Amino acid sequence: MENPSPAAALGRALWALLLATLGGAAGHPRGGESVCSARAPAKYSITFTGKWSQTAFPKQYPLFRPPAQWSSLLGAAHSSDYSMWRKNHYVSNGLRDFAERGEAWALMKEIEAAGEALQSVHAVFSAPAVPSGTGQTSAELEVQRRHSLVSFVVRIVPSPDWFVGVDSLDLCDGDRWREQAALDLYPYDAGTDSGFTFSSPNFATIPQDKVTEITSSSPSHPANSFYYPRLKALPPIARVTLVRLRQSPRAFVPLPSVLASRDNEIVDSASVPETPLDCEVSLWSSWGLCGGPCGKLGAKSRTRYVRVQPANNGSPCPELEEEAEGLAPT
Repeated sequence: MENPSPAAALGRALWALLLATLGGAAGHPRGGESVCSARAPAKYSITFTGKWSQTAFPKQYPLFRPPAQWSSLLGAAHSSDYSMWRKNHYVSNGLRDFAERGEAWALMKEIEAAGEALQSVHAVFSAPAVPSGTGQTSAELEVQRRHSLVSFVVRIVPSPDWFVGVDSLDLCDGDRWREQAALDLYPYDAGTDSGFTFSSPNFATIPQDKVTEITSSSPSHPANSFYYPRLKALPPIARVTLVRLRQSPRAFVPLPSVLASRDNEIVDSASVPETPLDCEVSLWSSWGLCGGPCGKLGAKSRTRYVRVQPANNGSPCPELEEEAEGLAPT
């Protein structure tokens, strides 16, 4: 057997180094991101609390067919190589199906494929659906140092393609795990359906748009179900709390809530906010014919009707009928 030339030997060495570098990159943070050095995996309880009440969100609040509710929660513990969803980015086909119809199969397959290809997903977790706008649901999950990020989505039901969720929340803080994290959640538009209201019929967005946050003024259209021009910001529509679990011989016991993460903890308001909803009326109808003796002054009138009833100390409705003098027809 011939001895390899120095050039060939160098080439093999560089190729081996490249393979080792690529193989070791899977599951590690990208450049500029912090590295988690916590040793043992950690388990957390995750609790999702819906705050979608008629008091906080009175406009077009769904009362039936179907009433306000939340889909099941679907999430993953993963590395920075995986992204379930991200603001100002396009959603995947799986997330589109979940946001529009609550179908999780395609999204589950995408998560599974990401885990197999790059080992970027450590575990998938889910929690049952919430049958009302203000209910609660929970689950448990496990993270490890190479998969310290948590993402999840919950669909707003009914809605065109609206959801709430968390994108890549890091539960690791250097060489230790966070004891607790709590975040208020706000609605997002998946960018795949152009409906304006909770009960809008399907109206595909072509071409597909990116994920955007829904605010009190955006989309800037009076028909939008979250359009509250008097508010600077929407109240939170939901809240998520993650608490690290300590393992005992019998069960996992959550730590006291006083050990909250300073970076993620948001203090609850003392009571549910009352969002004022102003009265909205239609345009005036045409003037009616004058009544009275022919050719003499009489009274004519026009009307308008209430489109949205006021709520929570919103502006009251104006007069719905107006009269004026005019000549009666001869």
